[in-house]
Amino acid sequence: MQAQIKEKAILVGCQLNVSDRHFQYSMEELESLVTTAHGEVVSTLSQKQERLHPSTYIGKGKVEELQMLEEELEPELIIFNDELSPSQLRNLQEKLTARVLDRTQLILDIFAQRARSKEGKLQVELAQLQYLLPRLAGQGISLSRLGGGIGTRGPGETKLESDRRHIRRRIDEIKKQLHVVVEHRERYRERRKRNKAFQIAIVGYTNAGKSTLFNRLSIAESFEEDQLFATLDPMTRKLVLPSGYAAIITDTVGFIQDLPTALIAAFRSTLEEVREADLLLHVVDSSNPDYENHEKTVQQLLNDLDMDHLPQLTVYNKADEMHGDFVPSSGEILIMSAFQEEDRNELKKKIEDMAVSNMNFYNVVVPSNEGRLLSVLKNDTILRELIFREEDQAYQCKGYVQADHPVSGALKLYGI
Repeated sequence: MQAQIKEKAILVGCQLNVSDRHFQYSMEELESLVTTAHGEVVSTLSQKQERLHPSTYIGKGKVEELQMLEEELEPELIIFNDELSPSQLRNLQEKLTARVLDRTQLILDIFAQRARSKEGKLQVELAQLQYLLPRLAGQGISLSRLGGGIGTRGPGETKLESDRRHIRRRIDEIKKQLHVVVEHRERYRERRKRNKAFQIAIVGYTNAGKSTLFNRLSIAESFEEDQLFATLDPMTRKLVLPSGYAAIITDTVGFIQDLPTALIAAFRSTLEEVREADLLLHVVDSSNPDYENHEKTVQQLLNDLDMDHLPQLTVYNKADEMHGDFVPSSGEILIMSAFQEEDRNELKKKIEDMAVSNMNFYNVVVPSNEGRLLSVLKNDTILRELIFREEDQAYQCKGYVQADHPVSGALKLYGI
């Protein structure tokens, strides 16, 4: 197989009012994003500023320094560690020969590579087009001014306007298609709600080890690799807890700081899966020196998506490579390694305990001829005790059931 040729890139970052350490982590993350997109970083340029330069992001002197660096290293790409405004992008592109990208375009490119389902692909395309629309003018800016006189209807304007129309048409088309896909998933979700399965969603910063954990907890084949955004489409599988109770577990796309606004909007429907969850497993990479900031980013995004009220278990993963300064947060936590079976069993036990704490206790005597009800109790509730009483030819059952589970009505008939 032919090896993929890596594009050379220079990274450019502006340190505003953040600590040196935080800025360093942010630049390292940008480098990881470039590696994930199959690029190779050849140099990094940074500048401390009070505020970003409105027309070129970095100051005039730094732009000249960047031009000299570009001449020397001849990169294909120059990537900026923030979202550039349309005018900044245009001005920089005029001054530089290499292709200018910003952090948002880079993330969109990775999402485009990673999307597997129809919905994932549509959402990425939608985000890319929404990002592109205000930045379309590009080099043809002088020809794109609308006017009513002679000399204002150049070929540039016609091309630009037809491009804009084409993009707007495609955006409308994608939105219609997404609406159908979302409705389809709504129906699936409604069915799951009716069956009232206990739903767990795995969330966390990108590359925290969510898919590794998901694959080892359930029988699944979620794409698992040491890369950012390895999973893009949510996957749902069955998870059997120690008592034999079957829950449903969903793996989701990784969160990241400064996630492009277009993507938060586009992936809101993907993360709708999370909104229905009875429990969030928040996976944190305890080996990452910036784990604290990652944790805050995820909580902030959960807050933005109105999901911060859901019960949460923080799972500090990669315990075998734990960072020296690591201190866990308060609340429900578990420190583990997804590769250790013992740790995974401990996690399943913890999930079951947290599930029980949000359920109703029942103690019923069910006649032995009620086979269907007994089967429901075994599969859809956490059955703690099942004793056959010969004198009644019935089973005494004790356990826990979700408050709004359809079987609750039947249990009242046989309650003790």
